[in-house]
Parts: sequence; structure tokens; C-alpha cells
Amino acid sequence: MKEKNNAFLLLASVVAALGGLLFGFDTAVISGTTPFIQPYFHLNDVGLGWTVSSLLIGCIVGVTFAGRPGDIFGRRNTLRVAALIFLASAVGSALAAKLWVFITFRFFGGIAVGTASMLSPMYISEISPGARRGALVSLNQLAIVIGILIAFFSNYLLVGVGADNWRWMLSVMGLPALLFFFSLLFVPESPRWLVQKGRTKEAFDVLSRINGEERAHTELRDIEESVAKEEGTYREVFSKELRPLLFIGMLLAIFQQMTGINSIMYYAPIIFKTIGNGTSSALMQTIAVGAVNLTFTLVSLRLIDRWGRKPLLLVGAIGMIVSLFGIAIAFFTHHFAGYLILVLILLFIASFAVSIGPVAWVVIAEIFPNKLRSKAMSVAIVTLWTFTFLVSLTFPIILDRLGGGAAFTMFGVMCVLLLIYVIFKLPETKGKSLEELERVLLKKS
Repeated sequence: MKEKNNAFLLLASVVAALGGLLFGFDTAVISGTTPFIQPYFHLNDVGLGWTVSSLLIGCIVGVTFAGRPGDIFGRRNTLRVAALIFLASAVGSALAAKLWVFITFRFFGGIAVGTASMLSPMYISEISPGARRGALVSLNQLAIVIGILIAFFSNYLLVGVGADNWRWMLSVMGLPALLFFFSLLFVPESPRWLVQKGRTKEAFDVLSRINGEERAHTELRDIEESVAKEEGTYREVFSKELRPLLFIGMLLAIFQQMTGINSIMYYAPIIFKTIGNGTSSALMQTIAVGAVNLTFTLVSLRLIDRWGRKPLLLVGAIGMIVSLFGIAIAFFTHHFAGYLILVLILLFIASFAVSIGPVAWVVIAEIFPNKLRSKAMSVAIVTLWTFTFLVSLTFPIILDRLGGGAAFTMFGVMCVLLLIYVIFKLPETKGKSLEELERVLLKKS
């Protein structure tokens, strides 16, 4: 029976995490197209920054508005709509002949990315037992990095197909979008959402399949007590009581992006070309970035519920500090001999992937009370995408005008601040149910 329960829980989590795969693919695929869309659309550095960042503006819109339909229609059904928007974005951006058409479809793709970035980890968090929640929510981050790796690899394979290679790179996303849509037909709705809608019998059935009947009775009772309170408001999200938890979510979101991760993910080929590599070689080295990202996300998946959230963040922050300041020094001294920059970038990716990459999503998905989760998560994730947008927009300009040394020094300083915050302020959340966390964290705040 336990194996059956585990298989059911894993299936539901993997299907939800496919939203993360699309998220990763859609945000990373642009990196392989930048050397080709820049001359095609006659873009300068500012224009390239805006074009790449158009998806991120859509992400902010998607997160802002995903919570309401997620609460009304359910996490699963809203994710199905997001899958269809992913599909439309892939086809539309691939066929675009004018810049405004390209940007429009990338914007709509961003709405789908924002929706998935909020509802996929929320769904997994709400169906997961406390002892396994860290690893299961981290499946979303694993799917993100798999999507990134697939995007990097498909870009490399398609670079030689001709003048329209970037169109093929973008259109590939339609296949996983269809897979995501149809897979969602085979998983249940979140039991916590079902309780909120008065569908207690269905919620109990889902909890029984996950935890067994005995545990399901206890968990259902906790959920009912938690959601029996009147529906939360944004006023409560920003209230003095919840503000410390909101700051945790927002600060982790800011730190995750201000490490510079998406500057490397979006502009890796440009970085490698800056230090003298050709386009094909740069794309191949970008695959190495994706492979290391995947490998160390798997390491995090194994450790997050054993070690806890804080130890992983401490180890990762130290690794990122060493690698980012090393990259900065290499740029300042123009010492690009051999594979020095590639090795340092891979060290940075490994450190990020084992720590703040998955941990930020896990903590954001678990620290907020049931009645406020969708609203509070939307605030935290809007913060994340806002800083993703700002970093992605400004990085090519900083790289061109101030140089890589300045850019990576700024990212390194942010990792120092992350290390200090984790040591002195971040609470540990491993091993507790969402309802237990609600009681403990609110009491502390």
C-alpha cells in the first residue's frame, strides 16, 4: 500500500512539475536565439535587453493574476490553461516576422510561465507530506533545469538548420506544452483547495491515497481548521503579523535572481563569445552549464529533507561567492586562458543549483498560511520576476559598458548578503506539515 501511495504522490508531483519544465525551457530557449534575432530584428544592446525581457513582463502579469483563477477554478485547471498559452506562444513567436509580433507572443508565454511558476510549486506543496515536501517541491526546480538543459541542447542541434534556425528553436516548446496539458487530466486537484470549496469527501480520498486513511483523518481535520477562517485578503498579507514571513519570501526571491543566475542562463552564449569563443562552441559550452545545473539539482533533491534548507543555502552561498569573485577577477585582468571562465561558471551553477535555486521555491511554497498562500506567494513571486526582469534587461548593457568584472562583482556582493541573511535570520522549515509551520512561524512572527 505504501508503494502505491508513493507512486500516486510521485505521479501527481511529476505532472505538476512539467509546468516547471516549460518554465525552464521557455526562459532559457531565448539564449540560443539571441545571436540570430539580434541581426534579424536589427536590435542594439538596449533593444536586445527589452526583447529578451518581454517574457519576464508577462511573467509578472501571470503571477499577479494567477492566484485568483487558481483559487476559483483550482490549481490543476488553471495550469491546463497555462499549457495552452505555452503552446500558442511557441507557435506565434516562431512564426513572427515583425518584432512587435515576436514580443507579443513572448509576453503571452511569460503569462504562462508566471502562472506555472506560482501554481506548480503551490500544488506540489499542498499535496505533499511534511517529511517529503522539500524533495517533492524541488521536483519543480529539477523540471526547470531539465527544461533549461533541453532548450540548450535543442538550440545546439538546430543552430545549423539555416537562416530560420531560431524559429525552430522556439517552436520545439509546443511538444512539452501538449504533454503538460494532457498529463494534467490524470492527476487530482489539491486537497487543500478541495476543502476550501467544501468538497471534503474528495479531499479525504486524495489524502487517503497519499497518506493512508488513518493519517488522512488527522490531516483533513488540520486542514479544515486552517481554512475555516474567512478567506484571506491582501491587507492581511501585508499585515504586521504576516510581514516577517512575507519578507522571508520576498528576500529569498530577490537573492535568487540577484546572484545573476539568469544573466548566465539567458546570455551564456554571449558571455562565452565575449571571451573569444565562436557561436557553435559557445552553445556547446552552454550545454555543459545545463548539465551541471541538472546534476546538482538532483543532489539538492536528495539532501533538502535530510540536511534542511539552511545548510544547503550556506554551502551554496559560499560556493557562489568564490566563483563570482573569481569570474570578476578574470574579467578585470583579462585572464581567460584555457577553460578558466567555464570552470568558474560551472562552479557557480553547481552552487546555485544545490542551494538557492530549489530552496527559494520550497520555502516560498511552504511558509504562508493556507488561507493566504496564493496571495502571499503571488507577492513573493512577482518580486522574483521583477528582479529577473531588471537583471536580464540591464545585464547586456552592463556587460557592454562596464565589463564583466563589474557585473560579476555586483552579483558576488549579493551572495555575501545572502550568506549573512541565512546565518542570522532564516528559520528552518524541514519536516513539518503546512499546518504545523503555520502555527510555529506565525507564533514566532
